Amino acid sequence: MPDAIFEHPRLVAIYDALDSDRSDLDVYAAMVEEFGARRVLDLGCGTGTFALLLARRGVEVLGVDPAGGSLTIAKAKPGAERVQWIHGDALTLPPVRVDLATMTGNVAQAIADPQVWDQTLRGVHDALRPGGRLVFESRDPANRAWQEWNRAASERTTEIPHTGAVQSWVEVTDVDGPLVTFRATWVFAADGAVLTSESTLRFRQREEIEADLAAHGYSVDEVRDAPDRPAREFVFIARRPD
Repeated sequence: MPDAIFEHPRLVAIYDALDSDRSDLDVYAAMVEEFGARRVLDLGCGTGTFALLLARRGVEVLGVDPAGGSLTIAKAKPGAERVQWIHGDALTLPPVRVDLATMTGNVAQAIADPQVWDQTLRGVHDALRPGGRLVFESRDPANRAWQEWNRAASERTTEIPHTGAVQSWVEVTDVDGPLVTFRATWVFAADGAVLTSESTLRFRQREEIEADLAAHGYSVDEVRDAPDRPAREFVFIARRPD
């Protein structure tokens, strides 16, 4: 089941306002142009920010997400009719052929179960045309980013139109090998409501990801740095061979 942050009506309604800086998507938009992709599968599309950005540029987009709450927000945005929205995941895709598949943000790491990860790579491979590419990012575990996920470092208050002030923070609750579990908390000043969401991310080594991709028939063309987070993220470019 999707985490509450992606499903709860009050949380999905403020998701974009709390994560308004999406400059992290610039690198993906640039690669859509670099590779001449005309049909893109946005896996884990969430509230549709990237899918709609591409659609406005004339790209045919399939936005896929298992969280119905997030898709409800996406479908209500201007231009949503230009995107084919699919409630599901890579395991439930209809027969498609795309030039490029993306997993932006934390999507790849949020697929923490090894079996589901394998099924995801297989499902995306089947959806790619020969020569098509899968692009996604994953944090470098060597940086131990989770050590910065605490209330003192993350607490903030955001004024949101029609909602009021929302106080939020994150705290790590467990580290078990490559799995990092954390709790996000939101406090709504308007009525004092307190909502939480538990999430787990898997921090995979670069060599592990490359081996997984090779095992599922991909050729790893390149592993780039994330321009906005240098030396902190791996950006994988994998290709389904012709």
